[in-house]
Amino acid sequence: MVVAALFIIDVQNDFTEGGALGVEGGAAVAAGITNFLWANAGHYCVIIASRDWHEAHNDNGGHFATDSEPNFVDTWPVHCVAGTYGAEYHAALNTQQISTHVLKGQGVPAYSIFEGVTDDGEAVPALLDRLEIERIDIAGLATDYCVLESAMDAVATGRTVAVLTDMIAGVAPESSAAALETMKKAGITLVSGDE
Repeated sequence: MVVAALFIIDVQNDFTEGGALGVEGGAAVAAGITNFLWANAGHYCVIIASRDWHEAHNDNGGHFATDSEPNFVDTWPVHCVAGTYGAEYHAALNTQQISTHVLKGQGVPAYSIFEGVTDDGEAVPALLDRLEIERIDIAGLATDYCVLESAMDAVATGRTVAVLTDMIAGVAPESSAAALETMKKAGITLVSGDE
């Protein structure tokens, strides 16, 4: 049997409807992942959820636009500040089956889950190696940024990677479509969670 991990990327209040950087369909993604976990959690050796966890008193390495308007490419409105409501998981995401929590962006820009660390301070690549993970499935937010970067880093490790397309949502249709095409060209499988 293939040893698999599930990545749940940044399903946080600030990335869902009404949040600082809310994407349309974000709450539905949270609920969809919860339903998927009830049926499929046992298929995974580890279920890892990431969160942006930015510092409140600085611009996080230029990630927050503090002196000018955000360009929504490299600079962003203040979001997912550590310990705030916006940084918490969305209420529709049941976290009971999440075994490992990863925080990223602590003082620096960070998009990929691979840039974060677990509560124990372990880097994600080391965790995957220790558990001998062979396959990674990915769901979460947002398709065209953190899901894309996490998937590309995952496939670069030489593992089999799939993105669960019915459990992602993006910032914009055009950039999301381009992100999916980039992932496909990199050898990442695009499937729905019930396939």
